[in-house]
Amino acid sequence: MPVPTADLDAQLQLTDGRLQLRPWQARDAEPLREAARESLASVGRWLPWCHAGYDLADAQVWIAHCRESLARGEQYALPVLDHADGRLLGGVGLNQLDPQHRSANLGYWVRQSRQGEGIAAAAARLLARYGFERLELARIEILAHPQNQASRRTAEKIGARFQAVECRQLPALGGAVEMAVYVMTRTDR
Repeated sequence: MPVPTADLDAQLQLTDGRLQLRPWQARDAEPLREAARESLASVGRWLPWCHAGYDLADAQVWIAHCRESLARGEQYALPVLDHADGRLLGGVGLNQLDPQHRSANLGYWVRQSRQGEGIAAAAARLLARYGFERLELARIEILAHPQNQASRRTAEKIGARFQAVECRQLPALGGAVEMAVYVMTRTDR
């Protein structure tokens, strides 16, 4: 059953004192565009949405999509914000939610100027905890390109176990691609 977005904005506020996760808002469009443009060499290497032509309209479409899919309970894509000043640091999300198997995929990215500070791991921990405790997930997978060492280290830092390198069908990445698969389960915690 859809949840009104105003209720989600009030209910979905996660913080560890350093970072804040909350639903995307219209005012995040320009900071998202700036973060994408800043991060072409790092984030853009692995995620095709982050490209030189990423503009304000792209950010607005993404934010609207995130709000709609969150209201429907289809995905939990959230901005990662600095708790002290509200600056956009990146994004984190639970997607490909499978209610039957109580599983989801966890993804994350951090703007280039703030990489190497443990932000991705902290944000991923916050959202994984929410997934296990509030969404009652039993399993969370993290998929990373085999050569994306930063993403793979983040998965390991948060306690995900490496399973294998597998060919996965990922339309956002252009079809079937090899991915390193990491797994966290409710019982691992």
